Amino acid sequence: MELRTLRYFVAVADTGSVTAAARTQHVAQPSLSRQLRQLERELGIALFDRREGRLRITAAGRLFLPVAREVLSRAAAARDAAASLAAGRLERVTIAAPGTTLTDVIAPFVATIGPDDPLPAVRESLPRTIYAELGRGADLVVGTEPPPAAIRSMPLAQLPVWAYVPAGHPWVGRDEVDLANLLRENLLMLTDDFHPRQALDRAVSAEGRGYGPLLEFNAPQVAQALAAAGRGVAVVSDDPRFDLHPVRIVGTRGPVHISLYAAWEPGHHAVHAIAGLAQRLSDFCVARYGPQVRPLRPTPFVGGQWAAL
Repeated sequence: MELRTLRYFVAVADTGSVTAAARTQHVAQPSLSRQLRQLERELGIALFDRREGRLRITAAGRLFLPVAREVLSRAAAARDAAASLAAGRLERVTIAAPGTTLTDVIAPFVATIGPDDPLPAVRESLPRTIYAELGRGADLVVGTEPPPAAIRSMPLAQLPVWAYVPAGHPWVGRDEVDLANLLRENLLMLTDDFHPRQALDRAVSAEGRGYGPLLEFNAPQVAQALAAAGRGVAVVSDDPRFDLHPVRIVGTRGPVHISLYAAWEPGHHAVHAIAGLAQRLSDFCVARYGPQVRPLRPTPFVGGQWAAL
């Protein structure tokens, strides 16, 4: 069974005659008639009643007609999809990211996507398994660790680790605080499974310092909630909540920050479209948080080295 003969059958059913169908399909009438009979032999049913010199669709033909239309519609959709793939177009995009990144970066970015952009879907993943999401259907992933050399990637932003204080705290009105002063406070911190905590740990170790009193949490929102209640200074990378005031933490090596990276498969059919989306995401981070978060290396990471596409 060929798509061409199905189109001929539908054309005859729609126009009511072989002559009119042959004209719309730009084929000779005898050829169209032969191919219709061949289709009937292949199907084992009579599609038309040819008695009395008139062509009428049979009951079986009427039942088969929507099936033929569906096959032709799906074939057209398959051709369109193949053309889109061949052209490197991206109709839909799945983005995976850790929870905080998804809430504070990806979701606000998705809100800026226009009607001509790919339709986005987002899903949350643990930071330690984020790059494995590329093998589970994600088109673009955003992580906080440098991606493996085998995948294509680019740095997105360097986001500050903040010290959050409530109204009335002496640091309200300040832009930054050094580690020495931070460590004198009661700290409300994430556990060392989280990258903001790891970044602060490295800065503290680099200065040969240690922590004083602290409480650890698995949820940054809870740390901020307790800071708002006056129980200490919350140290997280999340956007502010509960009307807290953010203060940048500065060590001897500069501001304490976490890095965000975008990564995608080098063999993806829409590799250039995804790279463009990643660059837009990086630009969005800079527009949202300021030029100080711009990554040091704005070009993609390919095969173990940073290089332009």
